[in-house]
Amino acid sequence: MAKEIPDLVAEPRAGSGKGAARQARRDGKVPGVVYGDHKDPVNVQFDFNKLLTQLRAGRFMSTLFNLKVEGQEDVRVICRGVQKDVVKDLPIHIDFMRLRRTSKVNLFIHVDFINHEQCPGLKRGGTLVTVRPEVELMVTAGDIPDHITVDLEGLNVGDTIHINDVVLPEGAKPTIDRNFVIANIAAPSALRSGGDDEPAEAAAEE
Repeated sequence: MAKEIPDLVAEPRAGSGKGAARQARRDGKVPGVVYGDHKDPVNVQFDFNKLLTQLRAGRFMSTLFNLKVEGQEDVRVICRGVQKDVVKDLPIHIDFMRLRRTSKVNLFIHVDFINHEQCPGLKRGGTLVTVRPEVELMVTAGDIPDHITVDLEGLNVGDTIHINDVVLPEGAKPTIDRNFVIANIAAPSALRSGGDDEPAEAAAEE
C-alpha cells in the first residue's frame, strides 16, 4: 500500500529579492522558492502559523509533500532548507526541490509489528522493545510504502530483529549500510539479571 502524500498549500509570491521577502514576512507569510527538475524556480509563500505547525510536527525535512499552488499544477516536493531567525528561531525562508515520480528520496517509514499473539516470547511475559519505530529508507517518489512489516510469529525471549530480517517493499533500500537492530524480545523484568543490555545496544546502533 502506497503512503498517502500530505498536501502543502502555498500562494504565488510576486517579485523576488530581499524586498519582496520582507514584505511577505510583514504580511504574516514565510517566503519560499521551489526549484529543480530542469524547470525555472518559482517564488511562493506560506501561511506562517500553518507552516510552523507542520515544522514542529517533526520529520519535515524527510517528508514528501504534494505542493498545491493556486493556478499551477500540483508538484511533489521535498524540503531542502529552512532559514530561521537567529534570535527567535522561527522560519523566515524555506526552499523546496521538485521531484519526479521516478526520483529516489530518503524518507522515514513507520514499522508495523504483527502477530503478537503468535509470539512465544511475549506469551511467556517478555516485552517487545522497539529500538526503531521508524526506519529511514531510500524509496521511489511515486511508490512510497505506508509502512514496513515485522512479523513476530515464532520469536522467543532474547531474539533480536535486524533490518535484514525484514522483507522490504520492492525498490526500497535502507539508507544505513549496516544490519541495524529494529527491535527485540526482552525477558520479563523478574527474570532479568544484571540489567537490560538493550539501551546500550540501541545507543550503539544510533
